[in-house]
Amino acid sequence: MRARPEVEQLKAYSAPLEGRRNLLRLDFNENTMGPSPRVAEAIREYPSDQIAIYPEYDGLREALIANLESSPAGLACALTSAHVGVFNGVDAAIHAVIHAYGAAGDTLLTTSPTFGYYAPCAGMQGMAVEAVPHEMPGFAFPMEAIRAALLRTPRILMVCNPNNPTGTRLPADQVLDLATAAPETLVVVDELYEAFTGDSVLPSIDFREVPNLLVLRSLAKTAGLAGLRIGFALGHPDVVDRVGRVTGPYDVNSLAVTAAMAALNDQPYTDAYVEEVLRARDWIVSVLTRQRVIHHVAGGNYLLVWPRRSAQLVDAKLREAGILVRSMAGKPQVDGSLRVSIGTTEQMQRFWLAYQAIDSGL
Repeated sequence: MRARPEVEQLKAYSAPLEGRRNLLRLDFNENTMGPSPRVAEAIREYPSDQIAIYPEYDGLREALIANLESSPAGLACALTSAHVGVFNGVDAAIHAVIHAYGAAGDTLLTTSPTFGYYAPCAGMQGMAVEAVPHEMPGFAFPMEAIRAALLRTPRILMVCNPNNPTGTRLPADQVLDLATAAPETLVVVDELYEAFTGDSVLPSIDFREVPNLLVLRSLAKTAGLAGLRIGFALGHPDVVDRVGRVTGPYDVNSLAVTAAMAALNDQPYTDAYVEEVLRARDWIVSVLTRQRVIHHVAGGNYLLVWPRRSAQLVDAKLREAGILVRSMAGKPQVDGSLRVSIGTTEQMQRFWLAYQAIDSGL
């Protein structure tokens, strides 16, 4: 039986997720150390009789707000629980945003290359996708081209900041300028990797003044909860309400809620992990520079490298050595490169020893 025409024409987003558990995972930008011990403890102590009860979310939104308020940058204005949507991972939030606001014939505006799930979600709704290439060299944000495209009033602008996979960063004031200049466009800022750069709009935005801006956050990349799937959308209560209308009432499970509360209450652990990633990033970048390896690093916990040998071959050989990276084959501007997630310094040393031997043909 055939599905809707939009679905029949859709090329689904796919990611090779099987067979990764016992390897060094530098392919999906995950936390490579695991979550806070408090998370594991909270899950172990979860009462078994509570498994039979539908999830409850009381306190989770407030815990996220308190966590953001206590951060060094803080918040520009007070948020309430109505400003926060809870989702089964940011992937589900992206799907819900586009489901709520996108319709057949509308346009989703974004950059290229960027996170691969935006386009399939838009395609499900029959939306057109306008992907503006980054400016070269350096993968700079194509500000003037995006401003020109906003004059055509696209329904949604998706900004991954920093961008995956290029690391392109956009200062918060420029994000706010885009949203202010296009009040009829929903500007969605995907801040999954913000902790590694510090470009968040949350310390400077008042959603009463910029109601068409929505911020996506996750505990997957930093706090290590990727396997439990929990994400947040922060914005004007009216927007958060409408996005929530197209989700199920119990999409986020109880263990994810329990883990999220524990992670939010142990911010020092997450901060220490981020600091270690930044140290490891400095180390691997210095090595790549000294060895004259073509690479690009800007924001996020990842970088791009262009092997001397075939990227496909290097990718396969690294896997044989127990190390996973992500091939960028077929992606505009980065075809022929490998995206390498940045873990601990020790993990990056292991990666470099294997990569150097493989790429030199030793």
